[in-house]
Amino acid sequence: MSRPGVRRVTWRALRARRWELAGLGGWSVVESLPALLAGYLVARAVDEGFLAGGLLTGLAWLGVLAVAVLVGAAATGRTYRSLGAVVEPFRDEVAAQVIRGALRDATRAGGRPDSAAVTRLTHQMEIVRDTFAGLLMVTRGFLFSAGAALLGLLALAPVVAALAFAPLVVGLVVFLAALPSMVTHQRAYVRAGEQLGQSAATALAAHRDVLACGAQARVSAEVERWVSAQAAAERMLARMAAIRSLSLGIGGWLPLLVLMVTAPWLVERGLTAGAVLGALIYVSTGLQPALHTLVQGLGGGGLRYAVTLENILRAHPAADDPLPSALTRRAPRCRPPAGPADRPAAVEIRGLTFSYGPRARPVLRNFSLTLADQDHLAVVGPSGAGKSTLASLMAGIVPSQAGTVHLAGTRVTEIEPADLARMRVLVPQEAYVFTGSLADNLRYLRPDADHDTLEAALDLLGARPLATRLGGLDAPVTPALLSAGERQLVAAVRAWLAPAPLAVLDEATCHLDPALEATVEAAFARRPGALVVIAHRISSALRAGRVLVLDGDEPVLGTHEQLMARSATYRVLVGCWDDPVVPSPAATARQS
Repeated sequence: MSRPGVRRVTWRALRARRWELAGLGGWSVVESLPALLAGYLVARAVDEGFLAGGLLTGLAWLGVLAVAVLVGAAATGRTYRSLGAVVEPFRDEVAAQVIRGALRDATRAGGRPDSAAVTRLTHQMEIVRDTFAGLLMVTRGFLFSAGAALLGLLALAPVVAALAFAPLVVGLVVFLAALPSMVTHQRAYVRAGEQLGQSAATALAAHRDVLACGAQARVSAEVERWVSAQAAAERMLARMAAIRSLSLGIGGWLPLLVLMVTAPWLVERGLTAGAVLGALIYVSTGLQPALHTLVQGLGGGGLRYAVTLENILRAHPAADDPLPSALTRRAPRCRPPAGPADRPAAVEIRGLTFSYGPRARPVLRNFSLTLADQDHLAVVGPSGAGKSTLASLMAGIVPSQAGTVHLAGTRVTEIEPADLARMRVLVPQEAYVFTGSLADNLRYLRPDADHDTLEAALDLLGARPLATRLGGLDAPVTPALLSAGERQLVAAVRAWLAPAPLAVLDEATCHLDPALEATVEAAFARRPGALVVIAHRISSALRAGRVLVLDGDEPVLGTHEQLMARSATYRVLVGCWDDPVVPSPAATARQS
């Protein structure tokens, strides 16, 4: 992974949009016309008009200035349009990097969701967008406005330009010398705010455990520590504001003082009253506002931009490896099939132990299971028995405390997220459907699927009526207008199309009617690879080759007939307490 710095990322974004920047610069030249002409035209109006007794001449010169102001105001609107063409694509690129990084971290084996990523994507991302735009505006404003004012002073009298330019340079030097320290304190403020958010979110989410363990004082002290750190950092930022005021006083107000003190000497050297007034206008309406905007912009928004973007890049460095195929729609890589003797088990679990806390009762203890290709396993049990937990462990989403999980002979913790996404597909109860066409939703895990493949999948899984109602594969899909069952059906077809050799359905058909659920499970059972169904209806267990019963004690694995004889929990779930040998439909078919 590479971690490009703020300077490099900013320069790359500007270079990629150099034509948009050229347009912004062109309109800025037009916008700076009043700053360039104001002092000169006022000097002419005073010397050649009002002091010479020519009222109309003086008003004419001021009229030219008014026209220049109107032209500059019109150009200002154009600059903001050009600014959007530079800023918005940059914001989208950084936001995409945040999303990619957060998803990559959350979907890798053993990964955990990053609660601070929401802050980066919302609050911090908006800071980057707004401050980046502000930096462009204040920088080009200083360059063009201060440059125009200095050109105007040179046109009036070079000595006046020298008197104004010297304090301006000193003020800039003072500000730039203090800038690294300002960045350091701004960085401390942003990180303290992020740590405070994480600490508070953890405390609130675990408030029951905190109360149960009597840890209120310790948790409160931790949150209070970050509150104090953020307050201290904010106080240091307030002190840095005094340095900005000092640089503004030297570079912005001192030139005015110098011009007023030296005005008699300048007049004695032949400078007219109009020229002195014009010089004061150039300094007060050109140089001083430009410097004020630059110092306040860099000292405020510039610091926030540098530190916030640095924080984003630090948390989500750019990676050369793309996202898993489920997120990037990359086609799966083809591998030569292994022979029957060489083919490893689809899923192999050895000595698996998992609990939701150091003192909590393990959901699974020293659990082992092997699933071969074409195996069809149903997992049943009461609510809270650990069925969904087993599905997450099997899919490599949740790490175990002990034991191993292997997919196709490789330990899940050693598989890269991109490869893991191609080896298994997990369909949860809450199906996700995104806004777009039906075909785009179905191709989400298999982007190379052609039109005929999609049509066949719709027929095989009983989704043809839904596709017809929506208007076909190219019809737009609005998730909010679909029922829970329709969303599950779309997700089921999508998962069936996925090339992953292991499919895990975690109550993924609970909102379908029994007949459609049977159609979907039958289609998955004929699909190449292994199938695990976390069942919510006992009919799913009757269709499976083997059934795993989780009831909080020792898990029991067997066929329907075996479990009816061996597992009281299974008999309760089936609802047949009196007849422990009721044959399953599969057994009846075999006997006939």
